[in-house]
Amino acid sequence: MPSMRAVLESRRKAAAVRVEELEAELERVRVDLADAEEVLRRRAIGLEQYLEALAEEEQPAEMAVGPSRRKSAGPRRAVPHRQNAAGLEDLSVDYQAVMEAAAEVGEDGLGARRAAVVLGWDSASASRVEGARARLKRLVERGWLVEVKPGRFTLPTGQRTDETVRPGGGSSGRSSTSG
Repeated sequence: MPSMRAVLESRRKAAAVRVEELEAELERVRVDLADAEEVLRRRAIGLEQYLEALAEEEQPAEMAVGPSRRKSAGPRRAVPHRQNAAGLEDLSVDYQAVMEAAAEVGEDGLGARRAAVVLGWDSASASRVEGARARLKRLVERGWLVEVKPGRFTLPTGQRTDETVRPGGGSSGRSSTSG
């Protein structure tokens, strides 16, 4: 009969082998996860670009139906980086409207559905909401907004008091009807 020490030593060795096997499997899973995350990131970018292009294609047709309450954004479509821009006037009219809406909601953050409404789009349309989300993400990438919680976009802390927001808390360019 084997000694108690030999039995315990045998069990320890078996446990060590199992730990090594699991560590190797964990490393393989981590590599697979990193690959899958990269694929997901690329597909999300592709979807955002597709939805934005789709939204831009549909936008002129909407403008032709009736007179627009906003001036035309012109040929400029790029969103400049915040540090390279003089101010909100460097953004297109649609992006300016999104920035004003973000200033109005304050720390609660602006969601994609509300941004779609601000842009004059149908908020019940998933493609429109995703197009609005893509615009919000682009503003985050360029330093105009921050995503404080997933799907909630606000002005950066230092920008909450500059030209976008008046001292009274309202946005510039809009009058308050409350008394």
